[in-house]
Amino acid sequence: MSDKKMSSNPIIKNIYTADPAPMVYGDTLYLYTTHDEDELINDFYTMFDWRCYSTKDMVNWTDHGCIFSLDDIKWADDRAWAPQTIERNGKFYMYCPVHKKDSGMAIAVGVSDSPIGPFKDLGYPLIDEGDWNDIDPTVFIDDDGQAYLYFGNPELRYVKLNEDMISYDECVGIVKIPMTEESFAKGSHDTGTTYGEGPWFYKKNNLYYMVYASFRENQTDESLSYSTSTSPTGPWVYGGVLMTEEGGVFTNHPGIAEFKGHNYLFYHTGELPGGGLFHRSVCVAEFEYNEDGSINTIPKCDGVEEI
Repeated sequence: MSDKKMSSNPIIKNIYTADPAPMVYGDTLYLYTTHDEDELINDFYTMFDWRCYSTKDMVNWTDHGCIFSLDDIKWADDRAWAPQTIERNGKFYMYCPVHKKDSGMAIAVGVSDSPIGPFKDLGYPLIDEGDWNDIDPTVFIDDDGQAYLYFGNPELRYVKLNEDMISYDECVGIVKIPMTEESFAKGSHDTGTTYGEGPWFYKKNNLYYMVYASFRENQTDESLSYSTSTSPTGPWVYGGVLMTEEGGVFTNHPGIAEFKGHNYLFYHTGELPGGGLFHRSVCVAEFEYNEDGSINTIPKCDGVEEI
C-alpha cells in the first residue's frame, strides 16, 4: 500500500465546473475551467465566467476564483465556453469561445501578466466567421516557434498565430481539416465521423496529438478519442478511444498535461450531488503512453496520487 495522499474526484466540489484546460508553468499546474451556474436560464448551459485553480502536488488545490468573465467582453453576451491558456514572452493568453452579440460564436482572447489574471479582453474577436463552428479553441507553440490555434464543431479548423498571439497569418487564413474516416473514424456526428468538438492539440516525442470529444457509432453521449500526425497540420490518423461515454452527462472535454514526470487526462462528469447534463464537474486520471505513442483507453477513476 502506498503511503502517499490521494486526491478525490471531482477536483472542485463547491461549484460546478467543466471543460478543464491545464497549463504547466514553472513548478505549478494551473487548471482553467468553465463554470456551470446553479440556476439555469432556458434550461440550457448557463455559463458566465472562467475559473482558475492551481496545484504543486495534484492533491492540494488553490482556488483563484473568477479570472475572466462575459462582463469583461463588451461585444459578447452569452456562452462562456471551453477555454485554453498559454504563456509566451512573459504574458498569458486565454482563448475563450463566446456568443457575439447579434451573431454566432466567436473566439475572444484575454491577456494577462499573471497566470491567475485578471485577464483583459482585446476588445474584438480573434476568430469570427459568423457561424457556430468557432468554439473550443486549443493552442500550441511548436518547437520552431510557430503557434497554432485549432477549434471547431462540427468541423476542425486552424489558424497559424502570429508571434503576438493575438492575430493570425491571414495569407494562410482559416484552414479546414478534411473530416475523413481515416482521420477521425466513422461516427455519428454531423460530418459522419467521430469528431465532435473540444479539440486538445499537443506534441510528445515528435508526434502530434489531437484529442477531442467524440460521438462513436450508435452513441448519443460524448466519449473522448484521439488522432495523431507527424505534422502539426495533418494529415491526421485516427488512434482510438481515450475514454468511454459513461459519466452521467451528454458532453465531455479533454485536457492533457505532463507534470513532474506524470501524464494526466482532465475530463468532466456529472458526479457532484445535483450534477447532470448542465451541472458538470472536473476530474483527473493519470495515464501512460505505449512505446509506439499510442494510448490505451483510460478508465474514469476516484483520484490520483500526490506528487
